Amino acid sequence: MELAPRTRRTAQNTQHTYPIGRRVYDVKTYPVQSPQGATILLYGQENGVTIVWRGGRKLKPAKPPVSTRQNGSNPSDAVMIIDSDDEAPPAAPAAFVDKPEFEDAPSSSKSLPETVQTLDLSLGSTAVHLAVLPMAHCTPEDASWNGATILQHKIVFAVTCSTSDVFLVTLPLTPPSHDSKARPELRKSLLSGEAGKGVWGETVTLLGGQAKPGEGVAITVVKPASGGLRSRSVERKAAHTPTRAIVAVHSREASGALRFWDVSLDAKPGTIARTEPFQTEYLPAPLSSISFNPSHITQLLVVSPSQAVRVFDHSVSSLPLDETSEGFPTQGSWLLSLYAPFARGSAVSTARKPIAAAEWIANGHAVLALLADGQWGIWDIDGVSPTSNPGSGLFSKANSSLRGSAITTFGVTGHLEGTSPLRNPATQKTPAAPGSGDFVPMTPHTRRDAIATSLIGGSEKLATVKGGIDIVKHSISRGTGPGDESAILWLSGADPIVSVIPIISKFWDSQLRRAVGGGVNLWSGAQPTRMIRLTDLGTGLLGERANRAIGIPKLASASESNGSSSPKEIGVSSIDGFPIEVLLQGESRLVIVHESEEATPLTNRLLGARKKPHTQLKSTKAIMAYPQPAKPHSLAFNLSVAGNSGGLLRNRGPAKGLFESFDENMDVVPTTEAPNTATGPKSRTTGFLFANDLNHAADAPDDEAGAENRNVDQEIMDIMEIDRELEMMEVDRERGTKRVFFEED
Repeated sequence: MELAPRTRRTAQNTQHTYPIGRRVYDVKTYPVQSPQGATILLYGQENGVTIVWRGGRKLKPAKPPVSTRQNGSNPSDAVMIIDSDDEAPPAAPAAFVDKPEFEDAPSSSKSLPETVQTLDLSLGSTAVHLAVLPMAHCTPEDASWNGATILQHKIVFAVTCSTSDVFLVTLPLTPPSHDSKARPELRKSLLSGEAGKGVWGETVTLLGGQAKPGEGVAITVVKPASGGLRSRSVERKAAHTPTRAIVAVHSREASGALRFWDVSLDAKPGTIARTEPFQTEYLPAPLSSISFNPSHITQLLVVSPSQAVRVFDHSVSSLPLDETSEGFPTQGSWLLSLYAPFARGSAVSTARKPIAAAEWIANGHAVLALLADGQWGIWDIDGVSPTSNPGSGLFSKANSSLRGSAITTFGVTGHLEGTSPLRNPATQKTPAAPGSGDFVPMTPHTRRDAIATSLIGGSEKLATVKGGIDIVKHSISRGTGPGDESAILWLSGADPIVSVIPIISKFWDSQLRRAVGGGVNLWSGAQPTRMIRLTDLGTGLLGERANRAIGIPKLASASESNGSSSPKEIGVSSIDGFPIEVLLQGESRLVIVHESEEATPLTNRLLGARKKPHTQLKSTKAIMAYPQPAKPHSLAFNLSVAGNSGGLLRNRGPAKGLFESFDENMDVVPTTEAPNTATGPKSRTTGFLFANDLNHAADAPDDEAGAENRNVDQEIMDIMEIDRELEMMEVDRERGTKRVFFEED
């Protein structure tokens, strides 16, 4: 990843492109910052995983190598000393201890955070899918999620490879120093820096049992048991129990398989352990994505695109267990199924709309779903909507958030901007489109088109649409409960559709009030309560396909963080634009998109606030008279057609024919002068009088010098600009047309 991006500006946003130089398969934002205040990005590439530290305090430059040669010494004067065999062998060199040093304060001169350090972690195969913990973004001091203190100084993530291998990797949060990456022992072999040897302080755990490559991965941390009627010995044993992680992977083995691993995180650096799955669930159809619940850590949200969104709990056994059994059961339970609506077609459709993605929101109490036709919706599982009664749960009688059996009704729903062609394919007419009303002759070519159109219906076409949802959980404010969340919804394609929900809670509240006729209050807080689509994304992708979109929380500068040395996450109430940056994953580049600094704030653009006074507005017309003539304050026109009224509109007599001569004294435009009654009637001479000048025009010499100096392209552009301006003037004239009545005396 290049340290300096290529910046391109559009009317709405600024796009910073980072060429990677190799194919990118997946990208994630790690939720915990590094100790010096950097945001950590992970992306999978063809040889493993690359970790990027972005922002925060910079590393100090590498120290120059110390020269061992003394002044005035001559190598030819060296004396060889033969040691005795009885002496002990020389001691092994001490292990390298990395002690990175950072600058005193982060650089605040640039608005775009700089790349502090990168690290390529070689796994020997392609890293296809990555997974990080489903926790809120925070600093290392607040990273004890579910009692796991290891998160305060370690990066914990899972990765699936193209060779059906699954790894759980831990790595220090602090970026390695420049001296660490320039060690001489790393230059001895190409495999000296491979993951698992402990060169970077990492630990690698191989998760076995996979027969086919994984299609998705999720990870969470097991919370230590606390409370209850337990003895002191049990509590003392639990205090020394190492932190454990649960990893889930789904694959296309058989008709679909879902496996779970229980992994300990107390392994020492430089060791590679192997763990077998404790639970395997075979599915009727493959899955598209999985994600753990951030509150109920044993619940897993699985997405079956053609069927439903389901909730699976690996800790609740579907079979009765013995009282003496310990650990997790060998078979879990399905708790809930959420069904999408049926696809709309010309006939009665029995297929459901394919589900592109679904993710937990509201701290794991609701689900945000995105369908392949661009429809989005929120399933309020625990009744946590802004208008619901507090305390209503999924199985309580007071909860009316989930309704329906064959179709689970969305609490609020809508469609992404720009997805109407996906919902109405009939609008894109083809020669054999059914129901178009056009007569099509039956030929072999049109017959093939008719058969293809009849076989490929709405749901089959939508099955190829790829999309996703990324939820960014902001830091939890002290004493305010769960923090706010932002969402990014995207559908890939040649022209990707990426929409951002700045604050989900406020957006949810505005949609509920719109449904009951209360309108939308755009001023309810500092963030807009609507979904905003990002445009002109092909500018930074440079023709590549957008394969993913994720969010990066914005960090405060040194001045905004009260002078502290490490920047912290900006509060969502202190930002005029998005509280996140949008990162697009292309085929071989990463693009970071955020609002343009030159544009007005987002809320002002939406509401039309801070309008300029009319005296400061300048004309935008391409054709202007210079100097502009003075215009009178008022004009009076007499539009009467009477003969003796002296009006502007009067009878001009019979019209001339095409081949009739025109007199020089004849009026060709309306005039305000009185008609000349002394002049007699004009003689009507017929004939081809224009033919007299044809010989003179043919004998005229060509101006070759003038033709060479003409800029034909510029003249064509000027003519096109004049035509465009005339069209705009015609449109403005039609909009401002007023009715005029003519009266005769």
